[in-house]
Amino acid sequence: MTTQDLPRMTIGWIGTGRMGFAMAARLLRAGCSVQVFNRTRSKAEPLAALGAKIVDTPADLAGCDVVFTMVSTSDDLWEVVAGSRGLLSGQRAPKILVDCSSVSEEMSVKVRAAALERGAQMLAAPVSGNAKVVEAGKLTVVVSGPSATYETVRPFLQRLGVGVSYVGEGERARIVKICHNLLLGTVIQTLAEITVLAQKAGITRHAFLDFINSSVMGSTFTRYKTPALVHLEFKPTFTLPLLRKDLDLGLKAGEKFGVTLPLVQLTRDVVQSAIERGDVERDFAVLLLHAASGAGLSLQPETDAVDDGLH
Repeated sequence: MTTQDLPRMTIGWIGTGRMGFAMAARLLRAGCSVQVFNRTRSKAEPLAALGAKIVDTPADLAGCDVVFTMVSTSDDLWEVVAGSRGLLSGQRAPKILVDCSSVSEEMSVKVRAAALERGAQMLAAPVSGNAKVVEAGKLTVVVSGPSATYETVRPFLQRLGVGVSYVGEGERARIVKICHNLLLGTVIQTLAEITVLAQKAGITRHAFLDFINSSVMGSTFTRYKTPALVHLEFKPTFTLPLLRKDLDLGLKAGEKFGVTLPLVQLTRDVVQSAIERGDVERDFAVLLLHAASGAGLSLQPETDAVDDGLH
């Protein structure tokens, strides 16, 4: 798809944390007209070099055709959409709201209703990946909401990465993303445990993970987490408090639908324990260090060059 194939629509973007910044940058590089708000303005200002107009409040984006939101929590989403200076607080409203955050189904319903009252259609469009995945063009998106609205916005969503999956009306994308992040949490904990087991038996992390990544069990996720696990570099892409939030959402969904999730509960307990020890800022791959500590093993960075599989 070329820039000429994109609809001629003005884009608003709310939230330029690690993910939001990278996603907005992709739309700007595709030639889109993008106006940006972030609560901490300085985090959005570098996007001006790519052509973004930085605004002072979410309400300043109400005149845009489409507004994307990418925020941390359900409460944050409500604040930027329906708060005192939120997107819907003035006389105007955008035609379409696209929320890419990982929030509860209940909040998604509430925000959708508020948008509809103002004549705006909403898509739930949570994503899979981190900022490095976005930059590599490998982000994936799951979407639910009105099908006609999805078709209107699909060209922009396709610009964000490699895969866009439409799963139907309403909030279905929310449960898909929750299920995705339950898998994410249980996989990183399993990967941490078995890597520690292999190392305690005398195998280097580099050699063990090279085997896993080359096997049928290897995945995009295990490959792009390998540098962190080998080099013990835990610059945050996704923190333990954010993972705990999603595990809690998943356990709540399990109660709602009558599905027991014992492995998810155990993982949630491990994550909670790590948070109580003060691990709230580092990447969630730091679970490796907690698994090692439980095994009486002190890890040291390995210097072997490893590929994250993204390029």
